[in-house]
Amino acid sequence: MIEPNPKAELLRYLQEARDALVWKLDGLSEYDIRRPLTPTGTNLLGLVKHVTGVELGYFGDTFGRPFFGEEPPPWWYTEEPEANSDMWATAEESREQVVGLYRQAWKHSDSTIATLALDAIGHVPWWPEERRAVTLHHILVRAISDTQRHAGHADIVRELIDGSVGYVQGKDNMPPGDQAWWEGHRSRLERVAREVNG
Repeated sequence: MIEPNPKAELLRYLQEARDALVWKLDGLSEYDIRRPLTPTGTNLLGLVKHVTGVELGYFGDTFGRPFFGEEPPPWWYTEEPEANSDMWATAEESREQVVGLYRQAWKHSDSTIATLALDAIGHVPWWPEERRAVTLHHILVRAISDTQRHAGHADIVRELIDGSVGYVQGKDNMPPGDQAWWEGHRSRLERVAREVNG
C-alpha cells in the first residue's frame, strides 16, 4: 500500500508548474522573452519575475524566514513600489539573473516546506490584519494555483511568439495534427463563433 504524503504531493505539483514556466523561455531571444503580448504588458520573463516574488513572500516573509536582508530589490514589497514592477524585467535584469533568483526562491521555499508542518501558522504581512493568519498548507495550495495560472499565461504568450505549445517539456498534451489541420480547426471555430453571433 502506498502511504500518503500530502506535503510531497503538493510540492510535486508546485515543481511541475515551476519547471513549465521556466521552460517557456527556452530557445527565445532576449526580445521575445521580454516583449509585451497583451494590452496589459504580459511577457514571459515578467511572469517568472512575478512568481519569484510570490514564492519569496509567501514562503519567506509569511513564516518569518525572509530571503532578502536589509536591501531588497526595488520591485520587492516596499512602501512605494513602482506599479507592476514585478511583472517585467528592466534592461539591467538579465534572463540569467531573473531565472537564477527564481531557482534560489525554489530552494528557499522548499526549505520552508521541509522545515514546517502543513498546519504551521504564518502571517501574510501585506494582507488585511483579519486575514493574515494562514497555514503552510493554505500557502502551498495558493502558490500552486498562482504558479499554474501564470504557467497558463506563459503557454498562450509562447504560442503567440512562435507557435510552440506544450504542457511540460517532452509532453505537449495536444491532439495530433499538422499545421494545416490546426489552421482548419481554427477556421472552423471562427465560423461557429460568427454563426452564433448572428
